[in-house]
Formats: sequence, C-alpha cells, structure tokens
Amino acid sequence: MSEERAVAALEAAGIPFEMTRHGQVASLAEAAAARGVEPAKLIKTIVVRRADEDYLFVLVPGDRQISWPKLRALLGVSRLSMPSKDVAFEVTGYERGTITPFGSFHRWPVVADSRLSEPGPVSIGGGAHGVGATVDAVDLTTALDATVADVTDPV
Repeated sequence: MSEERAVAALEAAGIPFEMTRHGQVASLAEAAAARGVEPAKLIKTIVVRRADEDYLFVLVPGDRQISWPKLRALLGVSRLSMPSKDVAFEVTGYERGTITPFGSFHRWPVVADSRLSEPGPVSIGGGAHGVGATVDAVDLTTALDATVADVTDPV
C-alpha cells in the first residue's frame, strides 16, 4: 500500500510526524481544516518534468502556485512541464492528490518554496487519499535535502 510506503520513508527519515486520516474533501481549504492547519500550511507536492526520465518534486504552499519563470531560472532550463496523471503515478507510485517525496519510487530532487524555511507545522500528502503527514517545515526540507527558493506566486 502507498500509505505504508510513505510512513516507512518518514520513519526512515528520522523526523517527527503525525499522520492524519480524514474522509473525502472537496477543496484544499477543507483538507487543511481536516488536518488542523491553515491552507497556506497544506503543502502540495507537484511532480515536474525537466526532460525524458528526469523529474523533480516542487513543494508548494496551499495558497500559492508554481511560478514557472522563477522555477526555470532556478533550474537553469528553458522548458519544464507537468506530466500526465498516469506518468506521475508511474514515476512516483502515488496518485495525484496523494503524492509525497517520502516513499516515491524514485528519489527525485526536491525544490521547496522559500515559505518552508520557517519552523512550524505543515501537512504534506501521506500517500493515500484523505491522508496527510504533519511535520515541521524545516525538518521536512532538511530530511529531503531540498533546495529552498522563492519559486511560487500567490494563487
């Protein structure tokens, strides 16, 4: 099961975390409320394709979206894309809406938005629908060896 894979990877990372399980939600705001965090603290894990068989994870606060120009400049590339949901599943082992860098089929590089540089609780996908892992933002970026940079814009 994908949730068990995520939990095992979180345990292996050695950071404190708390799993939250809730029913189906219709919006990011509902998911944040169910997990006991503000929408800005619900972290979306976005799979981004740089080239064939070359992906990365981008950690995006819930109230923000990827700034493609900022991300391209950071990575020094002229083109990025988002894979289809089928390809995202193929390269991570997680369905959209459940994706987490923890326990992914591949250890892709991680870019975290600079808003994750402040300590405090955030919730990321837990590998299954209606499941989140609450962790400290700094523990998260450190455990993932993330590049922390301003790569988002307000929604």
